[in-house]
Amino acid sequence: MPIFATPFAQLELLRQPEQQDDPLQAFDAADEYLLNHLHEQGLAADTRVLVLNDSFGALAASLASCAQVTSSGDSHLGCIALQRNLARNGLADSAVRFVPASDRVHGPFDRVLIRVPKTLALLEEQLIRLHGQLAPDATVVAAGMVKHLPHAAGDLLEKYIGPMQPSLAVKKARLLIATPVDKPAVASPYPTRYELDQPRLMLINHANVFCREGLDIGTRAFLPHLPRSLGALKVADLGCGNGVLGIAYALANPQAELTLVDESYMAVQSARENWQAALGERPADIRAGDGLAEQPADSLDLVLCNPPFHQQQVVGDFLAWRMFVQARNALVKGGELWIVGNRHLGYHAKLKRLFRGVEQVAATPKFVVLKASR
Repeated sequence: MPIFATPFAQLELLRQPEQQDDPLQAFDAADEYLLNHLHEQGLAADTRVLVLNDSFGALAASLASCAQVTSSGDSHLGCIALQRNLARNGLADSAVRFVPASDRVHGPFDRVLIRVPKTLALLEEQLIRLHGQLAPDATVVAAGMVKHLPHAAGDLLEKYIGPMQPSLAVKKARLLIATPVDKPAVASPYPTRYELDQPRLMLINHANVFCREGLDIGTRAFLPHLPRSLGALKVADLGCGNGVLGIAYALANPQAELTLVDESYMAVQSARENWQAALGERPADIRAGDGLAEQPADSLDLVLCNPPFHQQQVVGDFLAWRMFVQARNALVKGGELWIVGNRHLGYHAKLKRLFRGVEQVAATPKFVVLKASR
């Protein structure tokens, strides 16, 4: 198990979801750089630390026994990783508090440590929400690996926090150190909205939602081919994003019972608001979760999915494969998984390893819509 050695603690840490013989670590040089910088600045036991976007809990767990720590991020898997890594290191009873990114954090905070997220809109929303939450003499330090650290991240820190000084690169990581100054409150540009013609919907998209400025082309290829008039089936939109697939299916199938699940808290927040706008008080189970890991076996008739092909900066089909396995386990015998995917990903062959029948429902030059039957 990888050991993360910091000035504050030595920890055994794992990523989520766990993979056997996972070659990737739950921490990197940017985490190490942030904690070394914090140690050099000094940290009293009553220091109030806010950690943003701590992917697998490396930062919050390191500080759990020596500061008052609030961790906030948009990943439900990140929340699970933090809880499990705290428990793994005998820190389950620590006072670390996790706040989903869909909720606001409440300070004041003396130190803010930020892992710069892949989606800069999320960083912008988080920086806007820091207004009025910083203690006098607070410091705000963001970090990332140089190859994933855009210049715009520093611009956002200067815009919303104050003068920013980049550090030297150490082990291919860099810090962006901002000095807070008094600034007027700013109205957030999020959520964004866009209109869909068929079905006619106005969709709300909070800051970290995938393709928040417009419908992604995979979903656009999928929507015309959603099954219709199937009666009172139990249906899940797996990795629901803003909820558009589940909502479109529900509009075309008034008797269906829908579950919408995503590991992004902001996606779930968007899906709930969009469902209510489109379907009012019609019941639905809309939740943050580790896919269908908590769904009872043999409890669904149909699963709809536009699977992701990356986790943070790591590209691959591990998460998609895991979602396919979860769908198979949750479906009744004869139940179906419908997906859309890029042609080059070869999902047709992968699904044949899990399901008894796989059919191509539709295709575009870039995407295929597949139906897999249990």
